Amino acid sequence: MRTAALGPEQRANALARMAETELDVLVVGGGIVGAGTALDAVTRGLSTGIVEARDWASGTSSRSSKLIHGGLRYLEMLDFALVREALKERGLLLERLAPHLVKPVPFLYPLQHRGWERLYAGTGVAMYDVMSVSSGHGRGLPRHRHLSRRHALQAAPALKKGALVGALQYYDAQVDDARFVATLVRTAAEYGARAANRARVVGFLREGERVVGARIEDLEQGGEYEVRARQVVNATGVWTDDTQGLIAERGQFHVRASKGIHLVVPKDRINSTTGLILRTEKSVLFVIPWGRHWIIGTTDTGWDLDKAHPAASSADIDYLLDHVNEVLALPLTRDDVEGVYAGLRPLLAGESEATSKLSREHTVAHPVPGLVVVAGGKYTTYRVMAKDAVDEAVRGLDHRVAECVTEEVRLAGAEGYAALWNGRARLAQRAGLHVARVEHLLGRYGSMTEEVLDLIAKEPALREPLPAADDYLKAEVVYACTHEGARHLDDVLTRRTRISIETFDRGARSAQECAELMAPVLGWDSGQVDREVEHYRKRVEAERESQLQPDDQTADAARLGAPDIVPV
Repeated sequence: MRTAALGPEQRANALARMAETELDVLVVGGGIVGAGTALDAVTRGLSTGIVEARDWASGTSSRSSKLIHGGLRYLEMLDFALVREALKERGLLLERLAPHLVKPVPFLYPLQHRGWERLYAGTGVAMYDVMSVSSGHGRGLPRHRHLSRRHALQAAPALKKGALVGALQYYDAQVDDARFVATLVRTAAEYGARAANRARVVGFLREGERVVGARIEDLEQGGEYEVRARQVVNATGVWTDDTQGLIAERGQFHVRASKGIHLVVPKDRINSTTGLILRTEKSVLFVIPWGRHWIIGTTDTGWDLDKAHPAASSADIDYLLDHVNEVLALPLTRDDVEGVYAGLRPLLAGESEATSKLSREHTVAHPVPGLVVVAGGKYTTYRVMAKDAVDEAVRGLDHRVAECVTEEVRLAGAEGYAALWNGRARLAQRAGLHVARVEHLLGRYGSMTEEVLDLIAKEPALREPLPAADDYLKAEVVYACTHEGARHLDDVLTRRTRISIETFDRGARSAQECAELMAPVLGWDSGQVDREVEHYRKRVEAERESQLQPDDQTADAARLGAPDIVPV
């Protein structure tokens, strides 16, 4: 099937076409739920548009723990339905929908008490495996196993000997969350959805009480569009209440933001062949393998400050370092931290619950005719949330609509991935790349790797890695702009690649070269290149400054010292 590109020309055409004819469904919000909703709607045969005020996945959906998981801690809360649902989705993604993007990852759970803890935790992990297999999509992962202390320390020599009496090892899955969302949007576009990022909803169109579309501001080229739609879906995550405010509707529920921060450290700082899951007094702490790095997270604290750029404070960083160092033989210090990122979970608000107790269930509502709201949930269950949102929207349409088919719709890059992986040595030889480079590309693009290699064939200089971030090829920067909707330097360094958290300079040394690679595709002159580089470096400075501040308020003020990029 032809792969849709999300380049500058396609974006402009999508906005123009959305304004020309009435859509069946307009999705507002380009995170995981919005992207999933657009794919669900368009694959039912509905004319569909999706708009995002900033970049695809620029909010919560690029700042998660990068896990596709059932949620062991929800078992402890006796939320069996949520865990079973999430494990089914995990299996679907691993086996059918996105095997190029979603990969198995092992975790070790250290036991600190003899006897009862092994029985208690072992029962939970056994249930986790049984529920996974019973979903019909869980046979691709190894089963859990019990380890003695000696065998646990062989798997994770970084652990203090006194930190455990034994361990359990089990498997979950991980994903590059931002890349997954961009791939979802491209898949929806393949089936005919019209997609535009940097397109902000500034108001809703009304006919009496009914919502009949939205007014959309083009933040790149300027101007405003009126897009009419029979149903509008508000999938804006932590911005749900703000979006509802555009129609002066209080809504049937509220969404609260919970901040979670993560640290990224080099692989050689923690000697282990497996990820770790640790108990804290509030929740759990993960140490997650991430290429040549580890991700350590997360925190769970209420946040009512700037939603676009949540800031990690010094106290947040100390919290994670203190807890992980309780079990590490060689403790980590601030000097070991390459990257820090903070994200906001959209949680359905109760009256007085602590954020860690708020529901990860989702809800769908139809507060006024023509407008559907979907909120809550977790990344892993995005497809179920999308289905429920479209089911609700369909009730407001005046014609019969097909049932959801996204259980069968492979994401762009999945078809043919296994065959290319098996032939990766030949592919590498043909492209003039080391096989490890081709494996890296296949794990990011699947069968779309051939499109990246086509760029290299046309311009061999793009075969070279970026000097200051050599995990990535120059071709990937160009491809991000021609095919993946990147509009600004921040999009490439933060979401299309992970250079912003995988290098000690936070991407500052790569900024100039990346901007110059992007310029011909996006039509930048030298002045815009300079503005993009200066903006990115100021962003890095502001984030570093925020991470020295003692609390949320001072960290937020420091982070806001770098304003958003304004295109010229």
